[in-house]
Amino acid sequence: MMNTIEYRVDCQLLQHLHSENKLSNRFPIGLEEQIQKWDPDKIRRFHERWYYPANATLYLVGEIDDIPRAMREIEAVFEHTLSENEGNSVPGGSPFGAMASLFAPKLPGGFAANLSGEKSPVTNKIKPVKRERQAVRPPVEHKWSLPGFAQDAKPPAIFQHELIQSFSINMFCKIPVSKVQTYKDLRSVLMKRIFLSALHFRINTRYKSSNPPFTSVELDHSDSGREGCTVTTLTVTAEPQNWRSAIKVAVHEVRRLKEFGVTMGEMTRYMDALIKDSEQLAMMIDSVPSVDNLDFIMESDALGHTVMDQLQGHESLLAVAETVTLEEVNTVGAEVLEFISDFGKPNAPLPAAIVACVPKKVHVDGVGETDFEIYPDEITEAIKSGLGEPIYPEPELEVPKELITQSELDELKSQHKPSFVPLTKEDNVVKVFDTETGIAQRRLSNGISINYKITQNEARVGVMRLIVGGGRATEDSESKGSVIVGVRTLSEGGCVGNFSREQVELFCVNNLINCSLESNEEFIFMEFRFALRDNGMRAAFQLLHMVLEHNVWLEDAFDRATQLYLSYYRSIPKSLERSTAHKLMLAMLNHDERFVEPSPHSLQKLTLQSVKDAVMNQFVGGNMEVSIVGDFTEEEVESCVLDYLGTVRAASSPNTEEHIEKISFRPFPSDLHFQQVYIKDTDERACAYIAGPAPNRWGFASEGNDLFNVIQRSGADEISEPVNLDLTGKKHIDVRSHPLFFGITLSLLAEIINSRLFTTVRDSMGLTYDVSFELNLFDKLDLGWYVIAVTSTPSKVHKAVDACKGVLRGLHSSRIVERELDRAKRTLLMKHEAETKTNAYWLGLLAHLQSSSVPRKDVSCIKELTTLYESATIEDLYLAYEHLKVDDSSLFACIGIAGAESGEDMNDDEVDMDLHGMAPMGGRGLSTMTRPTT
Repeated sequence: MMNTIEYRVDCQLLQHLHSENKLSNRFPIGLEEQIQKWDPDKIRRFHERWYYPANATLYLVGEIDDIPRAMREIEAVFEHTLSENEGNSVPGGSPFGAMASLFAPKLPGGFAANLSGEKSPVTNKIKPVKRERQAVRPPVEHKWSLPGFAQDAKPPAIFQHELIQSFSINMFCKIPVSKVQTYKDLRSVLMKRIFLSALHFRINTRYKSSNPPFTSVELDHSDSGREGCTVTTLTVTAEPQNWRSAIKVAVHEVRRLKEFGVTMGEMTRYMDALIKDSEQLAMMIDSVPSVDNLDFIMESDALGHTVMDQLQGHESLLAVAETVTLEEVNTVGAEVLEFISDFGKPNAPLPAAIVACVPKKVHVDGVGETDFEIYPDEITEAIKSGLGEPIYPEPELEVPKELITQSELDELKSQHKPSFVPLTKEDNVVKVFDTETGIAQRRLSNGISINYKITQNEARVGVMRLIVGGGRATEDSESKGSVIVGVRTLSEGGCVGNFSREQVELFCVNNLINCSLESNEEFIFMEFRFALRDNGMRAAFQLLHMVLEHNVWLEDAFDRATQLYLSYYRSIPKSLERSTAHKLMLAMLNHDERFVEPSPHSLQKLTLQSVKDAVMNQFVGGNMEVSIVGDFTEEEVESCVLDYLGTVRAASSPNTEEHIEKISFRPFPSDLHFQQVYIKDTDERACAYIAGPAPNRWGFASEGNDLFNVIQRSGADEISEPVNLDLTGKKHIDVRSHPLFFGITLSLLAEIINSRLFTTVRDSMGLTYDVSFELNLFDKLDLGWYVIAVTSTPSKVHKAVDACKGVLRGLHSSRIVERELDRAKRTLLMKHEAETKTNAYWLGLLAHLQSSSVPRKDVSCIKELTTLYESATIEDLYLAYEHLKVDDSSLFACIGIAGAESGEDMNDDEVDMDLHGMAPMGGRGLSTMTRPTT
């Protein structure tokens, strides 16, 4: 199941990049026939050869107060290990006999000659010799992409496959790793980053404003400890019909940057951004997770770089930054790009590989599926043609220091007179502050709700999220896809007011603002991450104000958004997982297209005006909630809120009552409760999804039932316990009367079911590579569902599905025991505790605190979360389990099988019918694409 098309593409890239050495065919997973040949002796011998203390490096990262004591304890433990494990220099005592000599490391002197299966007369007199660190054998040899490095140019390689949807090409360059050990080395790294930042911005921002022929162009320059080299990669992706133009644009921009270099404005801008970013990391030195530090140290150690912490790194960067000149930046940067810009010239460095990954068939409007033909010499010609285009230097771009001037702000405040008003009509409280959680709640005079929390989780960093109620659920039968395409259109345009996309992007670069705009079935989200230095928070609030008040809707951005979803839709039949999931979703939700990607038929009906209306009709004061979390002061945040959110117009919706068409699960009986999908593929694979109805997070079910009423009726005879303390002094509360009852109990159930699935279906029965149980619990819509995702082989997948159903339905015959519940509680509580140290998690906790569409959520749902988990009982879980629909009339399953013979008997009509609007919505946890660890 690891053999997805993405994994196969990665393998192809590695094979061509490292064709001269063994890295080209030594992939992490190994071939099935190799694995089947292994026996215990081979595995033991391999382990003996490589896994011994002298061949290992111990890394210790964490909050270590007494370093000398830690060193003493390490030495005490590992000296004991060394004396036991490293004294066996002769194989006489080895359980592997004579074969051990074949795998023993080479030892100094003539001693290795005596390593045989026969005992020498002097064996017992020889003192044990410590084993040395294993030399890497055989060494990995690379053909470097260096000027004048004699080698023959390789023609572009083409990997063509029926499961590939879009065109992509990678141009690789390999050079030796330059160890960063001196200030001079650090200067070189800084200059390269400035140069490459300019290229990334030029391509992906300028061309986004004019319907580019490419989907994306990326240039990566990074060291690889695993591969023992530095790899520079130009990656171009595009729709297959635009491949020539995409290549030409990419190489043309590379040559233009190489020949003319960056401008002084670009160098200043990106230098400042890199220094700000470094300063931000230095300020967060105490909040960086140990695992991130560990990864950084291990990679730096493997590459031979000097290891510095974030503070040392920032101080060193400041020391070299002031010495960098524009001429040096352009000289150093040009060397990185020579393998592309000088392609075809006699003494130019040769690319290590050029690899194009292309589909076998493409969709042509009015024609349908046709063969896609491409040849190596055509790729070479496209590269040379792009490099031959005339080039011009980059003009300096005026970057705004602010999006709203002080005079404009004064005028807005005078016009709107922003103020905080009581949170509810019933009382006169204008601010609610919870001392236990530190959460403050406010409401503006224009109806926008405000939640904020001051934390020191991330020093001088803030995050902000705007939540707008509605989402895709508001789409009707005549406007399918309008919200999702509209949100993408607004994001693609990137303009606000009179500022161009380029100016807005550079404004964000200067102020270290990351911004995203997305939608799901229930809400539209706009999220910001910003630094608080140099008025960064005010800059983020200015941008949010401009998006709300002066958004710009462009026809070309709408065209790009529509084309993007059209491409997503057409790529579905080429993914086993997505094809299987779409069929399940459409069957379960009665062909409701709001929960899948829009079909071409729906997309054709949309216009720029219709998608604009669908989105902007939701941006109404009382329908918007803004949450802010970060290392700011109360005065700073409330000033920004009043100035930039309080001055947003208090628009009223033309339709005061939000209309959502009924959402329902497909009724039983139906022949769609169990389905199969077949995809033709060169390799055999299989996956399956099993799903069924569940309540939403707050206890509402799809039938319109409030399940808290059901619970109260069923538990009328039981005495409800108020808040109390148990014998250990822990606080316990009555979970069943709490608004989060279903959110808590279903989360615990999910942990237990996941554990049972893994131990039963995978470990005991050996039917799957991976299996998982996930809940999709809505906040606003009165429904939810669960999904079991299982990967297997065609011969085992049906048994795996039956086994999963057995586990899901077996909670009564094999009852949950206290040990399982305790483990589930520990897992969720540890996760909660760890994530409360991040601002992003707090944003999620604050969401919907004041939302009228989620009336049951209040601060108690946050501050009592830990107690709720601790108080839940097995009986509580079974009460919630009764409302997971797992019977045959409610459960839906779909099996997907890929192979050479799959789907041969399917005609075109069946395929067209099956593919109608079939993709599961991103972000709902339905993708089971498993990536290899490399």
